Amino acid sequence: MEKKILIFVLFSITVVVNAVGQNAMRSTPGKKDMGKKAIELFNGNNLDGWYTFLQNRGRDDDPKKVFTVKDGMIRISGEEWGCITTDTEYENYRLITEFKWGQTTYAPRLKNARDCGILLHSQGEDGNSQGIWMTSIECQIIEGGTGDFIVVGDGSNKFEITCTVAKEKQGNSFVFQPEGRKVTINENRINWYSRDPNWKDVLDFRGENDIEKPVGEWNLLECVVKDGEIAVFLNGVLVNKATDVKPRKGRIQIQSESAEIFFRRVDLLPQ
Repeated sequence: MEKKILIFVLFSITVVVNAVGQNAMRSTPGKKDMGKKAIELFNGNNLDGWYTFLQNRGRDDDPKKVFTVKDGMIRISGEEWGCITTDTEYENYRLITEFKWGQTTYAPRLKNARDCGILLHSQGEDGNSQGIWMTSIECQIIEGGTGDFIVVGDGSNKFEITCTVAKEKQGNSFVFQPEGRKVTINENRINWYSRDPNWKDVLDFRGENDIEKPVGEWNLLECVVKDGEIAVFLNGVLVNKATDVKPRKGRIQIQSESAEIFFRRVDLLPQ
């Protein structure tokens, strides 16, 4: 009897240790820190606190209703390229979003992978990058590549990130690896750790190890921004991390890039 109890205890300890090890690379989705109150950047009813900016149209000029709110969701049609931008700059926060892809796509990416992105630390004039977005650090949202970092900068060290990366590149892009060598970039991208090396820019692409859910299902995307670092969690799994991030604060933008996408939650938890 004592032997059976001992075996059970050892088994229980093993299960707990393994769970802790797995959760070390996971976030706590939706959990609000003690003593901290989340700021609802999206109130479920309208786009108060945001303004729109569209290529070739400018600020708050959206005749095609690219950005709308219905049934407690932000709908971004993707028909024209642009973004919604927060009125306020933010620093040191946990950004918690829930998104899902719609079915509609538009030229010039009619048959390409559905594409969007969240631009962090956005600074400068509206449209100062490609006439569409602010210079910023992008957390990419794209089929097969959600969690990639892209430096939407001006080529200077005013916009740059440092990441630990794998020895092998994917094309011209580095790949995040927690114990890899450090690199600093002020342009291009750092792919998330398990991006399919055979990724193709085609509609409905899914890689063998993708964490993103199928089209039409909700995903949880979190960006933890603290003291010059950005950690990106997709559905609870750490997929990318940057340090020595420049700048450290700015507005937040959500892109429109030819693909329909919905957001039902955009919360910000000060850190």
